[in-house]
Amino acid sequence: MTRATAVAHPNIALVKYWGKTDRELNLPATGSLSLTLDIFPTTTTVEVTDDPFDRVVLDGVELSGEESARVRTVLSLVRELAGSEAHAHVTSTNTVPTAAGLASSAAAFAALAKASSVAYGLSLSDAELSRLARRGSGSACRSVFGGLARWNKGTSDDTSIAEPLEWSGEPLSMVVAVISSARKKIGSRAGMNHTVETSPYFEGWVSSNAVLLERASRAVHDADFTSLGEITEMSALRMHASMLGAEPPVRYLTGTSFAMIDAVQELREQGIETYASADAGPNVKILCRSREAALVAERLRERIGDVKMHVANAGPGAYLLDEGERPSEA
Repeated sequence: MTRATAVAHPNIALVKYWGKTDRELNLPATGSLSLTLDIFPTTTTVEVTDDPFDRVVLDGVELSGEESARVRTVLSLVRELAGSEAHAHVTSTNTVPTAAGLASSAAAFAALAKASSVAYGLSLSDAELSRLARRGSGSACRSVFGGLARWNKGTSDDTSIAEPLEWSGEPLSMVVAVISSARKKIGSRAGMNHTVETSPYFEGWVSSNAVLLERASRAVHDADFTSLGEITEMSALRMHASMLGAEPPVRYLTGTSFAMIDAVQELREQGIETYASADAGPNVKILCRSREAALVAERLRERIGDVKMHVANAGPGAYLLDEGERPSEA
């Protein structure tokens, strides 16, 4: 097969990933646990061609140099696996703002891994796809899977992969509060590396987050929503604390972000069980039970005006599209 199209969705880490032990292989300093969403899909088509170079087009704009370097890294790995020297045209469309802390790269590289492997004639397992996606963007290894997934830290390229987790509790949802869709001033990779290099709190973050990962995994196994939610909020705040300790500080959260987190805590006090999370950006994601998601969005919209709310449920893993088929959007 010389052409394939795949769709993947962003995932939001409940137990965070921040910091690497190997930047080339994207090996994390600690494992993580996430929920793949059913909104904001990325659709990527890979076509193997006779051209003497790769072409990468994102949202109608052709990328070059460093902007396309990570895509070319994944393509080179696929070519090596396939025993091919042929180049490819990659066309990708995001439905989520790029570089705004909404996990666009996770969806993009999970879709790229799926589409490129099929276009080059490979038949990779989900574990192999997870490893491949990780080389483009660390968190992409989790978007290969639907629902809850755990990224095992590992010690090598072969062992640092994600795996799906079963959830037997009430269906989970996330309300995504888009405070800003602008491209962030400090990219995730730059902010992450700076935190590792200069924050005196980074080692504490790594050791404490490893403990939270095991606690969260037990909460998933036991279908304990309260424990999972408490850990979700704790992991996010600890991650941002490590960034604020960097020199100079790395700050992604804004005043509105903190106001949203305060509003989530007030909802809990009112008997609506919700928990806040935030990644490398100002936008806040709120974990809740699906039956209360619409109410949570409504209450938060009343409290914090001019913030767009999106309700997301657990979404699918990366999948192929038939020719001419369009991805479904929740």
